[in-house]
Amino acid sequence: MPVLNRIAEFGAEMTEWRRHLHRRPELGFDCHETAAFVAARLRDFGVDEVHEGIAQSGVVALIHGRGDGPVIGLRADMDALPMDEATGADHASETVGKMHACGHDGHTVMLLGAARYLTETRNFAGCVALLFQPAEEAGGGGGVMVDEGVMDRFGIARIFALHNAPGQKMGSFETCAGPIMAAVDEFEVTFEGKGGHAAFPDLCTDPIPPALAFAQGCQSVVARNAPPTEALVVSVTQVHAGSASNVVPGDAWVGGTVRSFAPAVRDMAERRIRALAEAQAQAYGVTVRVTYSREYPPTVNDADQAAFAAEVAREVAGDAGVREDRRPEMGAEDFAYMLQARPGAYLFLGQGPGAFCHHPEYDFNDEIAPVGASFFARLVERAQPL
Repeated sequence: MPVLNRIAEFGAEMTEWRRHLHRRPELGFDCHETAAFVAARLRDFGVDEVHEGIAQSGVVALIHGRGDGPVIGLRADMDALPMDEATGADHASETVGKMHACGHDGHTVMLLGAARYLTETRNFAGCVALLFQPAEEAGGGGGVMVDEGVMDRFGIARIFALHNAPGQKMGSFETCAGPIMAAVDEFEVTFEGKGGHAAFPDLCTDPIPPALAFAQGCQSVVARNAPPTEALVVSVTQVHAGSASNVVPGDAWVGGTVRSFAPAVRDMAERRIRALAEAQAQAYGVTVRVTYSREYPPTVNDADQAAFAAEVAREVAGDAGVREDRRPEMGAEDFAYMLQARPGAYLFLGQGPGAFCHHPEYDFNDEIAPVGASFFARLVERAQPL
């Protein structure tokens, strides 16, 4: 079964909704205009309940089926990125420094399309909870919604989400059991020495050599400390020091990111980064300050729910259009918090060739919105049949 006929009928409207949202990107938890648009459409459709202001600007809507049953959750993220758009599209961002460069406008519209269909048909038992969350890119809005009790408040038993995938065959689905995206940590290491005139280095304590030695040493964490069978990324992404060629600066700092799946590997990486920083500081006679923050946990699919989601995806994309052994990637996703709270699955929906996410020329492919909406709708009907 391909795209549901009823969803195909209002596919053009979904494109209009998506391009409206694309023109008006919002960041982080400040997704109030987007949330208002979402809530208005949901009320137009006739959903049973609309709850606003969750995690500041999140929305949860409930649609009751025909008969008793559990509650299934479907999630979409709403926030954009702090960057300028270079698509040249007629529907390009109207706000300088903000753009939907990851397709969250499309994710929102796919869930809205499913909401419209499910409200009209109600061909399921129990209830579906639609979660429109802010602050996926930064801030962990998904975790905040969990902390505010959405799972218990609405009785959600399991939960699912989709993410578009540029470069993956259009309309195809990919997922896997277990970890599908990595945990993400960030570090900032500041080496403090004694600045002065660069012509008199003996009167200074230069913080640059320990900073560079530390940055180089970080590469050994993966090469010499992580088990070869475990995935780990340690990337130094920032080095800042100095302001003039004839001045030894008083401090230098190094920043970066760590990506991992296994808790033991994550713990080891933090220990080694702290130890490397302290060792270099001692060797070069400077002081050091390490800030290490653990951000999103790994996104881990429940094996049974991933298999079920793939089975439903085959109804939409066919056997050849579904892959259940997608290789886990080192990107991160705050849907991880929801999967920690409830069993569920996260899938990628291919949108064909084009710029990758977080690129200024990226744009969501409107042709896949009815595909995603159909998947969500069938997921509910299959999970909670009458």
